[in-house]
Amino acid sequence: MDWVKIIHILCVMGWMTSIFAVPRALIYWKREYDRLGEFGPLGDLTIRLYRFSAGLAVIALITGLWLAWGLDFPAWVWLKLALVAALAAHYVWTGKLVMAARKGVFRESDLFLRIFNEVSVFGAIAILWVVVVKPF
Repeated sequence: MDWVKIIHILCVMGWMTSIFAVPRALIYWKREYDRLGEFGPLGDLTIRLYRFSAGLAVIALITGLWLAWGLDFPAWVWLKLALVAALAAHYVWTGKLVMAARKGVFRESDLFLRIFNEVSVFGAIAILWVVVVKPF
C-alpha cells in the first residue's frame, strides 16, 4: 500500500504543477499569438503540459480511490473531497480555455487569467489545511 500512496502523492504533485502553470502559460500564449498572429511554440508547450498532467490527474484519482476503498470517512475527508472536486472542475475549465486557445480564441483578459490562476492556489492551500488540521 505504501507504493500506491507514493504514486498517488507523486501524481498529485505533478497535476498541481500543471494547475498552477497552465493558466499562466495561457497568458504568455495569448501575448505570443497577438504578436505572431499564429500558433507558436508556447501553444504547443501549453497543450503538451495540459495533456501530460491530465494523465497524472487520472492516476492520482485512481490511486486515491484505491487508498480510500473500504475506509470509513471522517467528516474532514468529505470536505477534502469536495475541495478536490472543485479543483478538478477548475482544471476542466482550464482545459476548455486551452482548447479555445488552440483555435486562436482568447476571450479572457490577462487579469482574468491571473485571478483564475490564484484561485487554484487558494484551493490547494484549503486542501492542505483540511488534511493537516482535520478541523472536524
